[in-house]
Amino acid sequence: MVKIGIIGGSGLDNPDILENPEQLEVETPYGKPSSDLKIGKINGVDIVLLARHGRHHTIPPTHVNNRANIQALKDQGCTHILATTACGSLRQEIGRGDFVILDQFIDFTRLRKLSFYDEFQSDDAKHTGMADPFNEDLRKAFIETSNELKLKVHEKGTVVTIEGPRFSTRAESNMFRQWGADVINMSIAPEAILANEAGIPYAAVAMSTDYDCWKTDEAPVTWEEILKVFGENVKKVTDLLINTIPKVK
Repeated sequence: MVKIGIIGGSGLDNPDILENPEQLEVETPYGKPSSDLKIGKINGVDIVLLARHGRHHTIPPTHVNNRANIQALKDQGCTHILATTACGSLRQEIGRGDFVILDQFIDFTRLRKLSFYDEFQSDDAKHTGMADPFNEDLRKAFIETSNELKLKVHEKGTVVTIEGPRFSTRAESNMFRQWGADVINMSIAPEAILANEAGIPYAAVAMSTDYDCWKTDEAPVTWEEILKVFGENVKKVTDLLINTIPKVK
């Protein structure tokens, strides 16, 4: 039976999108997740909602307990994870409000726990393949739904995840462009790594809110700008999730 974990932010942890919502506080061997879990159904499918940065966005990116978040969803029996994130565009063609169905990541974090294994048992090393970190079936479901809803969507993209909470310097932003990254954020790589390690199919949709700081013909990104663009498009993200969920098998 399909049970989908959704990891999102502001507007996407609203229990009104769930049928018969319940709230559940949980603990994992890695500590507490970022928020309580909200459990219910969407279109008849069992759903577990988790707010990545806490219900009131109080947890900075570096301090998100990704291990606890993924473990909490696994403990609830989630068979798939769908994630949403705001991102900065590193490409002219990816405009504000555009959606990117991620297919690759570059992990530029340095301070986070990236594995459930702090040590190996004798002769039992655990090395998880990460060549294609985003589940292809879930990606196709996101793409199909985006097209049905006539959203501006880019069907693939590489995200570089940085530490935060600061934004990039111009030198860093241009370096990431040279590396082949298409968008930038502070969240996705650790989640994707841990979901793969946990054996849970994972996909993420990124919404472009800004152009980071590589473009010299406009002002660098600000947090206020991110909130404004995300707020203007949150219904589109919610509609994308709600209409993708029945396609998940």
